[in-house]
Amino acid sequence: MTGARPLPRPADPDVSVEAPAPRRRLPWRTALAALGGALLLLAFPGYDLPALAPLGPAALALAVRGQRFRSGLWLGLVFGLAFFVPLLSWSGTYVGQVPWLALAGMEAMFIALLGGASAVTSGLRLWPVWAAALWVADEALRGRFPFGGFPWGRLGLSQTEGPLMSFAAYGGVPLVSFAVALSGTLLAAAALALVRAWRAASVPREPAAEGPAEGPAAGPAVRAAVLAVVAVLAVPLVGGLAWLPLAGPSLTDGGPTATVAVIQGNVPRAGLDFNAQRRAVLDNHVQATRELAAAVEAGREPQPDLVIWPENSSDIDPLRNDDAARQIDRAAEAIGVPILVGAVTDGPGRFISNTAIVWDPDTGPGDTYLKRHPVPFGEYIPYRSFFRFFSDKVDLVRRDFYAGSDPGVLDVGGTRLGDLICFEVVYDGLVGDVVDGGAELLVVQTNNATFGFTDESEQQLAASRLRAVEYGRSVVVAATSGISAIVAPDGTVVRSSSLFRSAVFVEEIARRDSTTVALRLGPWPEWALTALALGALLVTIVPALRRGSGAR
Repeated sequence: MTGARPLPRPADPDVSVEAPAPRRRLPWRTALAALGGALLLLAFPGYDLPALAPLGPAALALAVRGQRFRSGLWLGLVFGLAFFVPLLSWSGTYVGQVPWLALAGMEAMFIALLGGASAVTSGLRLWPVWAAALWVADEALRGRFPFGGFPWGRLGLSQTEGPLMSFAAYGGVPLVSFAVALSGTLLAAAALALVRAWRAASVPREPAAEGPAEGPAAGPAVRAAVLAVVAVLAVPLVGGLAWLPLAGPSLTDGGPTATVAVIQGNVPRAGLDFNAQRRAVLDNHVQATRELAAAVEAGREPQPDLVIWPENSSDIDPLRNDDAARQIDRAAEAIGVPILVGAVTDGPGRFISNTAIVWDPDTGPGDTYLKRHPVPFGEYIPYRSFFRFFSDKVDLVRRDFYAGSDPGVLDVGGTRLGDLICFEVVYDGLVGDVVDGGAELLVVQTNNATFGFTDESEQQLAASRLRAVEYGRSVVVAATSGISAIVAPDGTVVRSSSLFRSAVFVEEIARRDSTTVALRLGPWPEWALTALALGALLVTIVPALRRGSGAR
């Protein structure tokens, strides 16, 4: 019937009745979103101010509060670019700006989706909880898509110090991210409540013989502000209490020990021509191992039970090249214990493989682990002909790396290691698989020579520290050019090296088989929080669709 007006819909008890915000994108909201991205950046290694991390989600929550989906997309994109462009600058160190900005832009698009979703759910009651759950859902999405995802820069990976780090032992990195986001969104709610309380207290009193000593709405507004502030303080308080049973384990606590040697042989120079230096890099690691053997014989160092070499310590395939095999044999025979060698091997088929090889001093090469998650655009090129249109740098990867299928659980010198190669340490499922497989000690073999003197190594080390807390295992990081490190189960860095210097560590480390809550729960905390976020979206989207259908 023409001219008919739709009936007014009843108020939804779960949705705020605030008037819709104007469609225009207010400059202060854009500036606040950009500031939030910059504040979050300062929380990450390289700037090392983890206490600032909640200010990022707080700024985004305030910027998108009461906005439409489209405005939220814009504000989330601004936030994401302000955060990811500088955070991932190391990815363009030697390949130029196009790959770096493409990666940062793609990651920022996920934050744009987060901004839009946060905007449309910002009218719900308990909106800080739903907004924090949306952060976890967004990180789960970008950690899996596209090309297997890239879960770098998650909120939880900023927490290398402080009470929020403890949540890793109870729900992994997703729960730490939720704690950071919830701290931020509660902080935003507290700020809004304090503003409302101040405004209510500023309302002139009505002239009357009797009445309250404050404005008519001041009492409830003040109570709401106090409640919001208490909620903000509760999150780190719970984290501090959760830390109490985790504090204190040293490298040698929790099980029989193994003496582990870490070799950082260094590279002649940084840059993309790393592979051209492959014989020099192999010789560096052989020589450092032989020097360690001499120090052991002289009594200056303890005899290790196993030796860890980094990723790419032998880019000459020692399973096919007799000369490379002889050099590794010399090192293994000198030290007298197995060496975990990081190598690039030919095959299968047209591929090459990023391989960890257990090299025994008596029997030579034994068990192997093939990297399960090769890096797209770094170790293989998806849709090569298409992406060549944007940059000829794709042809620097001449042969694609093969993706292994089995978890990296290896027996090396009587110790059951959980091996992860380079960026694999940031993928929850890959780390969980090796601990489920019985790993008593986590090992991260990495090569960061192609990133030069950037923050990439520190950002990667931060992930290793979270994994130590998450699974109650010590973590050994072996890097060609740094940063190599040994991390205790409480996340403390016991030993670490400098960039582009040779280094050798020998430490006694407990082989632990304890079980954390995070290990028992597996991916369930992430799934539950993601389901919570999706539920909040459905609560807002479904009624909107019904209203649109009714109006038509």
